[in-house]
Amino acid sequence: MSDYQDSRELKERVVEINRVAKVVKGGRRFSFTALVVVGDEVDRVGVGYGKAREVPLAISKAVEDGKKNLFTVTKHGTTITHEILGEFGAARVLLRPASEGTGVIAGGGVRAVLELGGVRDILAKSLGTTNPVNMLKATVQGLQSLRRPEEVAKARGKTIAEVLPLPKLEAAAEEESEAPAAPEPKPAAVAAEADGGEEQPDG
Repeated sequence: MSDYQDSRELKERVVEINRVAKVVKGGRRFSFTALVVVGDEVDRVGVGYGKAREVPLAISKAVEDGKKNLFTVTKHGTTITHEILGEFGAARVLLRPASEGTGVIAGGGVRAVLELGGVRDILAKSLGTTNPVNMLKATVQGLQSLRRPEEVAKARGKTIAEVLPLPKLEAAAEEESEAPAAPEPKPAAVAAEADGGEEQPDG
């Protein structure tokens, strides 16, 4: 499986390029930083950061850094398994599952991470700073914290059906709809007969 994953073509997307200056004795030295997202648009994605005197070199360094930080996104179909709040520094990114056909509702670098991670339907909202580096790291932290129903069920010692909320609600609704049909009239009839039987000897 790992060989197959390694053979997938990784795509890259530049999120931000920034010019930074270092003040030295002779004046200012300018260099460039690049923030890049790398992913295969299936389930693996990584964020990289590079710095160099020229833009192309900074981007290539960021791509190499991103390849070192690849991780697998936990998904359910085309969306994520559950709602999560990713946090890094002052950045907070809320990720919420969405129904099929919704698309990626996210902005800036968050969209790049989600799309290259293979997520097709999701709602995302930034709740903290708009610093692109911290926002991307918060998104990555949220995606890495996602858990599958099987993992949660195993940890709790329960079945997957007990962990998932929807099947539980549906089962409860079915029980409620079936219950009033048969058992309720019987106790009422028995009670009436019992009352009538008791009253006759007293009279």
